Amino acid sequence: MTASSASSRFQKTFLRYQHFFVFTAPVIFVATVLLFAPTEGSGTSYWLEYWWLFPFFLLGATTVNTVGISGSALFVPFFIFIFPLLAYPIGPETLVKVGLISESFGLSSSAIAFIRYGLVDRRLALTLVGGSIPFVVGGALLSFFIPEWLFHAALGAALMTAAYLMFKADLAHDEPTGDDTEVTADGGSERDLPDDAGKLGPAGVDAADDGQITRVDTQGDTYEYTWSGYLERFANYSIGGTFQGLAGFGIGELGIISQLRTDVPTRVAIGTNHIVVATTAILASIVHVFAGSVIPGIHALSIASTPWNMVVFTVPATVTGGQIAPYVSSALDTETIQVGVGVLFTLIAIALFLMASGGF
Repeated sequence: MTASSASSRFQKTFLRYQHFFVFTAPVIFVATVLLFAPTEGSGTSYWLEYWWLFPFFLLGATTVNTVGISGSALFVPFFIFIFPLLAYPIGPETLVKVGLISESFGLSSSAIAFIRYGLVDRRLALTLVGGSIPFVVGGALLSFFIPEWLFHAALGAALMTAAYLMFKADLAHDEPTGDDTEVTADGGSERDLPDDAGKLGPAGVDAADDGQITRVDTQGDTYEYTWSGYLERFANYSIGGTFQGLAGFGIGELGIISQLRTDVPTRVAIGTNHIVVATTAILASIVHVFAGSVIPGIHALSIASTPWNMVVFTVPATVTGGQIAPYVSSALDTETIQVGVGVLFTLIAIALFLMASGGF
């Protein structure tokens, strides 16, 4: 058996049983945290203190994954406005850290689901992730040094921009063309479909010499586009990457717009964006969690200061929401969710500007 065929078989097996692997990840994460994570508390009361976060994060993860944006766009404002009413205020560095860790698992879960549907362009995703890395790391390091009022102002600006883009974007899932012939898991069917032996997931995909991409998803829908528009996408993803590291979101909201503006089909753009946001969220999480142990001057942000008794509930919630999202996306009117999220972003942004100015 060649390495290529072994890799292809592994991909197909992983995607066929992706629900098992996806839900095993949070189990392993929670077990590792319970057994090995350095904490500032212990005992049953410590670990069960924030059980009520599960339904909030389940709803939030389902909502943001349905429209392909960053989970922290809802999680961070939740910790600023709702969490203090139910518990106590927490600092920006802590709430961003929890949001990013939770988002990393939720978006990874949803990304795998979109890969299984054949709606991820791996070349586009790898290019966008590679260009975003230095901006994500820079934004994450910057978050340790800016004052709280500036953090709130920056967060408000990012949310206001995200709201504008949400109102402007057309996220309706109505752009596929072609018939509804069922496609088998290996990209083949009774009709002649394009195929790529090195693809991620079951979608058939073909790149013509003139740069035209033809993609067929697992439902038999056909999408045609090109990879042109790199400069515009790089500009949006670099700015979004800085906010992703700083506040835990931004790259998804700005990124999805740049893909749509460069004629990437909506469902492919959403699926590909999940890979980018999930990967950069994981990277930003690593910086936020471990930077306090290696960078002089920010030792207070140690690994032990991470509220592990929160993430043991938020991580399973976001993973579950990530798996639910593709079904919600196809069953509900995405435009309604889009408008609702845009209105919510606007209200939160106004409140953050008031906080930054000392209004409350």
